[in-house]
This record gives sequence, structure tokens and C-alpha cells, in this order.
Amino acid sequence: MSLLVYPIVNELTLSGKTLIIPVVSTANVSQLAADLLIASFSLRRLAMFNPEFLVPVVGAREDGEEGITTPLELYGAPNSDLLVIQQRSPVLKSKKQDFVTGLLGFIQTSGVASVLFLSGVDLSNRTDSQMFTATYQMQPRNSPSLAGTPLDALSSSSISTYTSPVPQSVHGSTEDGGVPFIPGGGLTRRLMGSLPEGWSIPTALLLQFVLEGDNRADARLFAAAVAKIVGHDLSQWRQPSSWKAGLFGAPHDQTLYG
Repeated sequence: MSLLVYPIVNELTLSGKTLIIPVVSTANVSQLAADLLIASFSLRRLAMFNPEFLVPVVGAREDGEEGITTPLELYGAPNSDLLVIQQRSPVLKSKKQDFVTGLLGFIQTSGVASVLFLSGVDLSNRTDSQMFTATYQMQPRNSPSLAGTPLDALSSSSISTYTSPVPQSVHGSTEDGGVPFIPGGGLTRRLMGSLPEGWSIPTALLLQFVLEGDNRADARLFAAAVAKIVGHDLSQWRQPSSWKAGLFGAPHDQTLYG
């Protein structure tokens, strides 16, 4: 099953760039971090993907731009070595493996130099030893070494390696492609465990423990970790304009509360 790409720019050149992919997961913190990366690095929509694998959704675009927003889009810029996929709706239950196969197939043929997946983890499952930091990392079993790649900084960073906070016996097998259980991680474990032998693209996963709520601060923390890893550390982050009005809906009428 192919994850078809519909380019919007005349020449879609992805070769040598780092691709960042948020996975729909706890608190949508991955998508919020992707929003910040897209807005702060002034990335533009380069392409749309075949939406048949995802829950249908359309909406207005940022800052009144022409056209509509679709479930799965690719962002980048000619002068940037970063690419970001933004996913705005979950994968249909009957299409999960088709989506995973299609996404990995796209990555493998895209020419990108490295891939960094982002996922939230349900904070209510955190162990005592995981109380000291919210952010963790993991490298899939079949990924090549990160040494000498755009993700090299992750190998030497102080970010701890993720271990599951939930006893594996609760969820059957102790491993799924060598990937520990990720509570609230959506398709993250399936994606990481589906990398085939001989996978040639350096791939890593960054995870953040979060609770559902106003997760804007969590998203900034997550985006800052991503930017530091890929060598584009920022001191100030730009919020998408849509966050100001649409992120949590319109404010309640205060007269309701007397």
C-alpha cells in the first residue's frame, strides 16, 4: 500500500534532510511540538499525502493562506535542512498496518538523511525513577548508528534511554520488535517495531511524559529538545496564530458563573 504524495511545489527535493514525524499520542504533544517547529522555522507546506488511511478532516490554513488543511502534510523550506510531517487526525483502525507500511515506504524512498519520530507517553504511568525528567529517547533495533548523522547529538546527549513504566506481563509479550510498551503512544511502538532488517536510514524516537490538558508549555519543552538535537536551538518560539483562538475552543461566557 502506497502513501501517495501530492507535491505543491514544483520541485520537491528531500535528499539529505532530517525528517521529523509526530505520532498521534497522549495529549497530542507531538503535533503541538510540530506546530511550533513549523511556525518558528517558517516552514511552508510542500506536499499533501493520500488521506485515505486517516479519519477525514479539513480546515482553514494558518494566517488566511489559500486552500484547506488536510490530514497529513509535509512542511519544509529551500534554505532549511529540516522537514516536518504534520498529522492532524488519527489513523483509521482498519488501516493501521497499511499506514505504517506506507509511511515507512515513503521514508525509505525519499532520500532523507535521518528520521526523528516524536511521541507522548501517559505521565500517570511514570515510575519513581522517571520523575526527574520528562524527555526520553530510543533507537529502534534495525536502525543504523546515529554517529556522523544529523542525529549524532542524540547519541552524546544526556537524554536517558526510554524503558517502559508498565510491567510488560500486563501487555503480553515483553517485546514488539524490540520496542518496550509505550502507554498512550498510539502507533509509536508499531512504527518502531516495523523497521525491517537492512533499514538504511538512521532513525530515532524522542518521547515525552505528559498529561492531557493545556499542553502548550509541554510542547515548547518538546520542540526545544528536538531543535537542540538537530542543531537548531532557538531562544524564542513562535506560536501558530491558530493557537490563539482555536486550540482549546472559544472562552466560556463568564456570566454563566455569576
